[in-house]
Amino acid sequence: MLILFLIVFIDLVGFGIVIPLLPFYGEHFQADPFTVSLIMATYSLGQFIAAPFWGRLSDTIGRRPVLVFSLFGAVLSYIWLGFATTLWMLFAARMVGGLMAGNISTAFAYIADITTPENRAKGMGLVGAAFGLGFIAGPAIGGILAGSDPLNADFQTPAFVAAGLSFLAFVLTILKLKESLPEDVRARALQGPRPNRWKQIKEASSRPGIGLLLVISFLATFVFAGMETTFAMWSRRQLGWGPEQNGYLFAFIGIIAAILQGGAVGRLTKRFGEGNLIVQGAIALAVGMFLIPFSTSLPLLLVAMVIVAYGFSVINPALNSLISLRTSSAEQGMMMGVARSATTMARVVGPAWAGIMFAQLGREWPYYGGMALMVLVAYLGIKSLKDNQAAKAEALNTSEPEDKSAPID
Repeated sequence: MLILFLIVFIDLVGFGIVIPLLPFYGEHFQADPFTVSLIMATYSLGQFIAAPFWGRLSDTIGRRPVLVFSLFGAVLSYIWLGFATTLWMLFAARMVGGLMAGNISTAFAYIADITTPENRAKGMGLVGAAFGLGFIAGPAIGGILAGSDPLNADFQTPAFVAAGLSFLAFVLTILKLKESLPEDVRARALQGPRPNRWKQIKEASSRPGIGLLLVISFLATFVFAGMETTFAMWSRRQLGWGPEQNGYLFAFIGIIAAILQGGAVGRLTKRFGEGNLIVQGAIALAVGMFLIPFSTSLPLLLVAMVIVAYGFSVINPALNSLISLRTSSAEQGMMMGVARSATTMARVVGPAWAGIMFAQLGREWPYYGGMALMVLVAYLGIKSLKDNQAAKAEALNTSEPEDKSAPID
């Protein structure tokens, strides 16, 4: 698990390097706020297309070959990003990067392979911690390399550094990562049916409890992605910030996420359960989104971001854990791919929605709209908990075991 943690961390540092730069990169090519949001959405569109493919492929040929190939593709995408001289090249480079980044479903499936049901949430949280740590170093490095002046930022150097880090993750995967999926499981997956992406999503959504989890996962990521996409443009207009300041703030979010997902999620899950954590996370995201537009100073903005980071950091591992626990070992890659498809589609339409709100209604409206959606998610989470409790009570009342003295779970 440690090797996978290091690989995901190094790769996410490279990804994090370009996050605070992209809105300024787009505006460098005279893109308006909506077009900037589409640049961010393009990467996620590539992930949406590729995630089920990588997940299913990893079920048949193994996790390791998929990670090796996709990491090398990520290296090429960052190099192309560094050499972009027009807006279409920026779009194309991000599309290729997104196609390769669909491999994250394989990383989650790898964790499912090597963990027990009891420590599944902890394992998912550990991968989440690698994301968080990647966002600590990545945005800060990217911001420093690009500079604090949005009008004279250096976009090439961060992209080439990201390419170098992805290449390091590629080499580590080849040299150190062992295959996690047994041959017999791969053989069963190879002999099984191969539905297309939409059939996979339809099949997964029809399973008991899975459909609602996918909807909640979609909405939570939809809101967070909208915030990520518009924040640099908001901070430039609200606070006069450039890439460097945004890089430090995203690094701060990464610190909070790493602390929570690296250790706290496992303990919180044991204490509250995955269902309650989903409700907690939704409420926290709603409160944080509401506070952002009112943040005219750094202290209040940091409070808002801590709340947002907590919400998103607890809701994601809880959702992934519940989805994984309701899936057989032979279908973990496929199901994680479907779950990843839901979140990456949210990262396609979420930024586009936030960009329209930003351009048409004002810079505060992506956050007000996000707050309203997370209130809806909290309601759905509470309703799901009540429905589960009612179903359990009904099952207990209607069951008549032969041994009346035996305890009933």
